Amino acid sequence: MRAKKAIIARNIKRIDILSALICGSFAYDTVMSFNDRFKNRILPDHLDILSVTFRVSDFRRDFGGCAGNVSYTLKGLGGDPLPMATVGKDFDSYRDWLDTQGIQDRLITPVEDEYTAQAFITTDLDNNHIAAFYPGAMNHAHRNDVRDIDRGDRSPTIAIISPDGCEGMIRHAEQCAECGIPFIFDPGQSLPMFDALTLRRFVDLATWLSCNNYEWEFLRERTGLDARAIASRLKALIVTRGERGSTIRTQDQELDIPCATTSAVVNTIGCGDAYRAGLLYGISNKMDWKTTGRLASMAAAISVEHPGSQNHTLTGSDIEERFRASFGYAL
Repeated sequence: MRAKKAIIARNIKRIDILSALICGSFAYDTVMSFNDRFKNRILPDHLDILSVTFRVSDFRRDFGGCAGNVSYTLKGLGGDPLPMATVGKDFDSYRDWLDTQGIQDRLITPVEDEYTAQAFITTDLDNNHIAAFYPGAMNHAHRNDVRDIDRGDRSPTIAIISPDGCEGMIRHAEQCAECGIPFIFDPGQSLPMFDALTLRRFVDLATWLSCNNYEWEFLRERTGLDARAIASRLKALIVTRGERGSTIRTQDQELDIPCATTSAVVNTIGCGDAYRAGLLYGISNKMDWKTTGRLASMAAAISVEHPGSQNHTLTGSDIEERFRASFGYAL
């Protein structure tokens, strides 16, 4: 694991620091690199007897999970993340890492007889991923209750419901709505766990919905709702499209958001979480959608230039300079 290091400097020119509730998973990511293409090693006519080994060139173990990744980038951008998750008996090194970053852990609940969630990810030369995921303590996410959060000065004003235990995601969405906390619904890889009725319920409870293009097509087909129908229930529907940027659709406009410039694409794992951190920061600070989307795009671009999902560092002045270089106006 890493030693202490500096986080992204928090001096973007905004005046509000508002707490954001980050519901989701913490996980240890074991990431491996395969110096070929999966398609060259898989026989499509023999998938019924698939038995394949990928000889990897390197691997590393990183801090990950949606709640951890979103919290890390949001803290760096200048936000005040309040992650809520369940973790295992092996979480001590991750907790120390959060402490070095100044990220609160008061809503992180240990489950003593479980391990923290684990992801094992192999990436090929085309940035395709083959992953195995062990949820572990994440399956107990429903033990946390949004209604139990101290409603003091640093109570959350916005939230995100990201991939987590199935029951936990449902309960936390309902609890956020009950407490009047607007939230982004970010279903991610958890989408197949939910039937059409439950997904429609999430959309009705949420304030914003964010997903990638594949997830959007899955959600659209499963719910039977098109973009107009879903956007009419929300303040915005945000769909990321990889190297083709992203689209933000509100009830009265549709914006195409370009990608920010990158010096290199080292690893795409976690870039979606960085994008959502940018959304949270922009929404919290009442930026317009054009700027919010571009800030989110830039956060994702910063992430892909580094291995892992919590290894990017930049100063506030660098963020502003890169924003201007990518989009032609000041943040």
